[in-house]
Amino acid sequence: MSDVKAVIDLVTKFELLKFEIEKVIIGQKEAVNFTLLSVICGGHSLLIGVPGLAKTLLVNTVSEALGLNFKRIQFTPDLMPSDILGSEILDENRKFKFIKGPIFSNIILADEINRTPPKTQAALLEAMQERSVTISGNHYKLELPFFVLATQNPIEQEGTYPLPEAQLDRFMFSINLEYPTFEEEVQVVKSTTSNIKQSINPVFSGEQLVEIQKLIRKIPVAENVIEYAVGIVGKTRPGSHKAPQIVKDYLDWGAGPRASQNLILGAKAHAAVNGKYSPDIEDVKAVAIPILSHRIVKNYKAEAEGVSITDIINSLL
Repeated sequence: MSDVKAVIDLVTKFELLKFEIEKVIIGQKEAVNFTLLSVICGGHSLLIGVPGLAKTLLVNTVSEALGLNFKRIQFTPDLMPSDILGSEILDENRKFKFIKGPIFSNIILADEINRTPPKTQAALLEAMQERSVTISGNHYKLELPFFVLATQNPIEQEGTYPLPEAQLDRFMFSINLEYPTFEEEVQVVKSTTSNIKQSINPVFSGEQLVEIQKLIRKIPVAENVIEYAVGIVGKTRPGSHKAPQIVKDYLDWGAGPRASQNLILGAKAHAAVNGKYSPDIEDVKAVAIPILSHRIVKNYKAEAEGVSITDIINSLL
């Protein structure tokens, strides 16, 4: 199949994928869209929202619609790295045998990831970046496609461990789930308090998804689009001579090169699912907020004056 034909096919399949997910997830169109974009780029996503906004259900539904293996890991203060990666046990022949942990799956739901201490959070780092894990000196490759979709609640600070910057940077998108509208909430209540259960039909296989990820990387990008993306990221750094006054006033530090890479990958995916064969500056702008929002850090002045990360990014765009 030619790449042009593959992009046309992707547009149809992407709409079908959204249709299947919307059978179960009412509203949250933006969150669904960004979650799916990260999946077709091969990136990880962090879903942030108050309890009860269907974060877990969204991840579960995405895995069903993609026909992939799915494992949920409930992060708790007593969770150990071996509970995620697996461990070696002595078998009946007194030989060490490796028992794989839940990380050996296509989609990992890291539920309430900020509830577990840094040592256990760090167990995900290698898997997220290298798509492999090292246990007792042995190297194990993870089966592709592989995604971590993590959730965290923004309001429950009691007993939480904020994710370190290195770990946050591994997430391609940080996606905020908003409260539903009145009409959406009425629909949610109707659908969840009856016996009717929607069945989800898988749209992709794992192999097809890996091919789509390769297709996204093949999409050509104009030089001016790459320069625009790199320029936006550069402007988030308060120490840069290109940083505007709002950044110097309100940010402690800005985004690193991984943000520039993700802006271009995200723009390629956004262009492809909208039937374009090359991204433009509008595609970069469309994915900028969820890609940059968790990579830049506000200072106390921004907190005191009620300036949000989104305000700062919008002013840069």
